[in-house]
Amino acid sequence: MTVTTSPLSPLWQPLKKISSLVCMLCLLLAVFGPWLAPYSVGEVVSKTIFAPMSEQFLLGTDYLGRDNLSRILNAIRYTVGLSLTASVLASCTGTLVALTAVMSPKWLEEVIIRLVDALISIPSKMLALVIVAGFGSSIHLLIITAVIGYAPGAFRIAYSLAMSQSELEYVQSAKIRGEHSFYIAVREILPNILNPVLADFGLRFVFIVLLLSGLSFLGLGIQPPNADLGSLVRENIGGLSQGSVALIAPAMTIGIMTIAVNLVIDRIADQRNQQH
Repeated sequence: MTVTTSPLSPLWQPLKKISSLVCMLCLLLAVFGPWLAPYSVGEVVSKTIFAPMSEQFLLGTDYLGRDNLSRILNAIRYTVGLSLTASVLASCTGTLVALTAVMSPKWLEEVIIRLVDALISIPSKMLALVIVAGFGSSIHLLIITAVIGYAPGAFRIAYSLAMSQSELEYVQSAKIRGEHSFYIAVREILPNILNPVLADFGLRFVFIVLLLSGLSFLGLGIQPPNADLGSLVRENIGGLSQGSVALIAPAMTIGIMTIAVNLVIDRIADQRNQQH
């Protein structure tokens, strides 16, 4: 059988390699960014609002005259930190519940699936708006909201993978040997579904970045004096008519980060396909 290759594939390969470096850079900035900031995050350093890029202010100033680069370096910590934490919790919760459902009696499996289906039927953004509007906004609540919104999706992926594995001979052999359900789930099934689960984790991260940025843009996310990238876009929306870099830079950072993560996921999928 002949496999056709897209004429754009040679262009994508370098981008996929660069995307790994971009993801590493985002992680490093999330850890060390605040110490690299040239000015204090809340310090008004210029009388000119929405100042253009210059030697003194590499990314200009924002709507109050604060250094935009310093604001972005601090905002990346919140965007990446919260999204990464929520993604890990959502993926781990969804996978754990999926493995529990697969190894449980039929009646309990049905109960778990119906509860998850009920959560999936509620759009994640609508659920987030209801929770945050009802209980207020805090870092812990934003993480919990993202986990509730995206753990069901992680469950569906992990459950489908685990079900297909549970029918295979090596799992049936473990059951015949009398192995405990926990052993079968963790030692037999989990290692064989780990790669696609990790790929789905990357997608959860992208979804949660966009969710939290959207909430912040609506004023329901990270609250002042702290800010994530979505908050910076909302704060500087007044510079839209001027094409201010204070608005463009955080929006581009969100876009570059999400595209880079997607390309890394594609690269992982390509490597997995080549191995098989």
